[in-house]
Amino acid sequence: MVREQIIDTVRINARKTDAFDIYNIKHYMGPNPYLETGAVVLDFTLTGYLSPQPIEEYLSVIGDRYPQLRDETYETHAHLFARTLSELGKLDMGLHLNRWNLKQHPNFFRIAVQALHARTSRAIVYTVWDWFEAINQKEDFGLDDRIRNLQDTFRHSVYGGPTVYALLRTACGKGIPTFYLWDEGLMQYGYGKKLIRGVATTFDNDSHLDSDFTTRKDDCKAFLSTLGFPVPKGDVVVSLGEAKAAAAEIGYPVAVKPVAGHKGIGVTAAVRNEEELQQAFGRALKAIPEEQSISIIVEKSIKGADFRILCVNGRFVAATERRPASVVGDGYSTIRELIGRENRKPARLDTPTSAMSKIQCDDAMEQYLSEQNLSMDSVIESGRTVYLRKVANLSAGGLSIDATRTVHPDNIILAQDIAQHFKLTCLGIDVISPNLSESWKSGNFGILEINAAPGIFMHLNPAIGESVDVPSSILETFFKSGADARIPIITFNQISVAELQETIDHILLQHPDWTIGAVCREAVFVNRSQKILHKDYNTNVQSLLRNPKLDLLIAEYTEDVLERDGMFYHGSNMVVLNNPTETEMMLTGDIIEDATVVVKEGNSVSIRRKGLIEQYSLGEGEPFTRVYLKEIGTIL
Repeated sequence: MVREQIIDTVRINARKTDAFDIYNIKHYMGPNPYLETGAVVLDFTLTGYLSPQPIEEYLSVIGDRYPQLRDETYETHAHLFARTLSELGKLDMGLHLNRWNLKQHPNFFRIAVQALHARTSRAIVYTVWDWFEAINQKEDFGLDDRIRNLQDTFRHSVYGGPTVYALLRTACGKGIPTFYLWDEGLMQYGYGKKLIRGVATTFDNDSHLDSDFTTRKDDCKAFLSTLGFPVPKGDVVVSLGEAKAAAAEIGYPVAVKPVAGHKGIGVTAAVRNEEELQQAFGRALKAIPEEQSISIIVEKSIKGADFRILCVNGRFVAATERRPASVVGDGYSTIRELIGRENRKPARLDTPTSAMSKIQCDDAMEQYLSEQNLSMDSVIESGRTVYLRKVANLSAGGLSIDATRTVHPDNIILAQDIAQHFKLTCLGIDVISPNLSESWKSGNFGILEINAAPGIFMHLNPAIGESVDVPSSILETFFKSGADARIPIITFNQISVAELQETIDHILLQHPDWTIGAVCREAVFVNRSQKILHKDYNTNVQSLLRNPKLDLLIAEYTEDVLERDGMFYHGSNMVVLNNPTETEMMLTGDIIEDATVVVKEGNSVSIRRKGLIEQYSLGEGEPFTRVYLKEIGTIL
């Protein structure tokens, strides 16, 4: 944060010859006085040093990159800047960041644009600023390079991984509160006693023993074989000599892979002889982490296509065929040139939301080309497809094809029978078969391995075929709706410590077994036990909502906190306002359906519940607490 503040100061002081000035850049992680979502907020003004070009000049350039912006009208340069900021903020990845707002002040415009990650959103602001200045001065601007850098920044944030982002986006659409726990490196879905925590597709209700077991591919394979599931015949070896002996006994072709591995790294399929076996053994050896002992699987290689079957909560959800990276000849280009051309296709942008990754060139690729009497400099005849790998590794440029609707009922039952043996929310089952529309009982079918924490984007965004909404299946395992992920929340614009304690006691009389978290400017409580008050206000709120025993939250949000930090959470069951300011009135817009709003103005009280408004006047000496404590009883 300090570094970013320094950058802001340097940029502002260094831009005295620009037409525009951007300052007071701030990131809110939740609802704030300017937007009802997390946002980057900034002030925009003309500097007076240079005159800006007409809006049409900017739009002619920006519209070439974002044609949809041409169909809109813009009152001022600030409006176009805000709209461009919102569009570029999607990073050519379809990010679900569509909200923006602009408010005009006498000497500047305040712009708020929906955002997720502070560092990325700040860099996006600078990029749009630089782009506008380049247009103003009629200079070239390398926007594509800047966007790639922004994508990398976002990719390296917690939200940049395709699985995490897909779950986050889906949770947002379902009204399921979601936030990141930086200290543990975990995502949290839901509040308090309703919460679930996870890393990608592994969650805290999963068995860590089962998760670890799936990484021991030799033991897991033996277990599946004992249960009668169709696994290829094979053995675990620790030396090349043992590998040769195992291959001779099993019979070529064989597959070779490290016991501890992922993403197809170190895996070689269809090994045909001892020479290829030696090379495959070496690749598997390189893939084993230094701290682990040598342990390599040699097993019968089954001819067929590579499929991933996904089960969620023990039920079949999706299936995807994975094909190795390939190129199609044109009669005059080399394989190297064909790969370069293929990697420049929009479908291979290689972002967290791309359907395909860029084709990776390495020794394994060159070895497989050599087996086909080809090299990177070979020219391929027109129309011929050349596969570049034996293994269908999507991260190395492979192709994903949805196969969900083609799976034979026997294969669905088989996958679900396997999943029933593991206490895992998500289980990926890798199989090889000519196709999944034929029953595994026909014989040419093998289970290659099973995977805890399987990636889901191949199902959500396949290169070919229909999308399968796997994130919804996962989240609906825990929450049937957004309401199921929430605990009751009562928000005050002002409440004293004594009033807070009185409110806690009042609720505990009705619900003695509850755990109540409460925070105001002076104190934090869990029931009547006072806790350490963190200097960052929203950290206190987050700490309470991440308590897995919490039944209810009470929080105070005053104008100064809202202006400085924004709100941490979204949605209150009840809002109590005592002579609120205009900023504090925003709390009434951040409520769930059928919430209760109690507002005191002088001695007059209005109570809004279920669309009806009741007016009430406080009697002489009548405490306001009596009114809102009575209303609290109606929402619990």
